[in-house]
Amino acid sequence: MVLPRPPRQKTACSGTTQARSGPPPRHRRTNIQMGVSPVAVGQWEAGTHAPRPDHVGRLAEVLDVPPTFLAAGRPYARLESSAAHFRSLRRTPVSQRNKAIAFTEQVWELTYALEKRIQLPPVDLPGFSAGEVVTDVAGTDPAGAARALRQAWNLGTGPISHLVRTMENHGLIVTLVPFAGTATATVDAFSTSHLPRPVVVLTPDRANDVYRHRFTAAHELGHLLLHPDTAPGDAIQEKEADAFAAELLTPSAEITPQLPARIDLHALDQLSKQWGVSVDSLVYRCREVGAVSDAAYRRAYQRLNQLRQLGLFTRGPVAGYPGEIPILLNRAYALAEEHGLTQAILAKELACTLPRLRLLLGHTDTDTRPRLRLV
Repeated sequence: MVLPRPPRQKTACSGTTQARSGPPPRHRRTNIQMGVSPVAVGQWEAGTHAPRPDHVGRLAEVLDVPPTFLAAGRPYARLESSAAHFRSLRRTPVSQRNKAIAFTEQVWELTYALEKRIQLPPVDLPGFSAGEVVTDVAGTDPAGAARALRQAWNLGTGPISHLVRTMENHGLIVTLVPFAGTATATVDAFSTSHLPRPVVVLTPDRANDVYRHRFTAAHELGHLLLHPDTAPGDAIQEKEADAFAAELLTPSAEITPQLPARIDLHALDQLSKQWGVSVDSLVYRCREVGAVSDAAYRRAYQRLNQLRQLGLFTRGPVAGYPGEIPILLNRAYALAEEHGLTQAILAKELACTLPRLRLLLGHTDTDTRPRLRLV
């Protein structure tokens, strides 16, 4: 059974056994471990041929999944790699993008399983409906789309205190976990609107800077609103998503009067804390609204980097800001657990291992601070 999805998405044949997993197999590595040809592995991945029964057990071991994960008939989502926004294709190898896509599919499978038991917040994203986005609802102008979203979500014109929590409250699925080991180091963040709920995947490798983390979340939100026809790595789309994020987090009508007439890093640092954006972002904003010249803008960045080398203008980790750490799936499971669901039941339903399920639920400690225990 294939999960509910927009009609334009391809679905895999439910009558064949398919080799899908959290990190999907790569031909060269998997064929060596399995003792079969790369062509055979490629046929398994494409679904044109099923592995022989004597291969299924070994394949499950290689992929670290239960054999039932490879069986026909289990519910699963299918997402094409072209349907997700990746910021830089050059920095993100195909194998890492495949792992990211597979993780996103599993996140949706988990969401679907939980939503059968728990009423999640309804999706409230202008123009979005069950995997389709109508761009003329928000318009194609990034700044205009950001202002429209603020109005639709009743965010006013001031700072947004908890951006990730706000996104979750409006039905978006946001994750922040090391979904594929070292793969997350090459994947800045990505998102897709091609599933029944929009999914935004943020990576803990970027979580050492809460302001960058917030800007990245806003950037992906811009993609969801502005770019239903994904063009991963497209420079124009990336620039538009950046413009959306800047206007969403620091509306020009509000921030411009507060910007100093000349670059004052101390004053910008105070605004940074007030608006929840980086000093770097505000320096760029000064240039963007015409408050400073290009030369002053470049000098400010050089000065800022020099001061950081001296230990000033340090960055704060996301761990200190609970409102920026996703909790929707974790809380949904906790509520379902109160009504009889267990991790063992859910893992069996999803045909995944318990460690993988805990990862999908966000049961990872992103807070590296020492824990005080009172005895």
